[in-house]
Amino acid sequence: MERTFAIIKPDAVERRLAGRILARIDEAGFTVRAMRLQHLTKREAEGFYAVHRERPFFGELTTFMSSGPCVLLALEAPDAIRKWRETMGATDPKKADPGTLRRDFGESIGRNATHGSDAPETATFELGYFFRGMEMI
Repeated sequence: MERTFAIIKPDAVERRLAGRILARIDEAGFTVRAMRLQHLTKREAEGFYAVHRERPFFGELTTFMSSGPCVLLALEAPDAIRKWRETMGATDPKKADPGTLRRDFGESIGRNATHGSDAPETATFELGYFFRGMEMI
C-alpha cells in the first residue's frame, strides 16, 4: 500500500463539487486516511508551493490556493501516486482523458479542481505539511 496527498482545490469546493469528487475517489478504490476542510492562508500556500517560488505563476497560484476553502486528503491504495495522477488527468483539462476529474470538473490549467503528489518524496513532504502522523488512520 502507498499513500499520496490530494487537494480538492478552491474552485471545485466553490462550485460544490467536493462530494462528487469524493465519490469518485471512493469508486476508484482509494481509502481516505485523513481529510480536512481548510482555508489556506497566503503564507501556508506559499510554503506548500515553495518549490515553485521562482516560477512566473507562483503569485497567481498561491493567491488562488488561498482564495477559499479546499479539501486536504491523505489517500491510500496500491500504487496510489500513479493511480491518483491517472484519476485526476492531465493538468490542462482540455488535454485530460475523458472520465478524469480534471476533464470533467476543471475549467482551466489554473482552475483544474484537484492537486496530487507526483512522486514518493513529494507525497512525503505534502502529507507531512498538512497532517500529523496521528491524524492519519
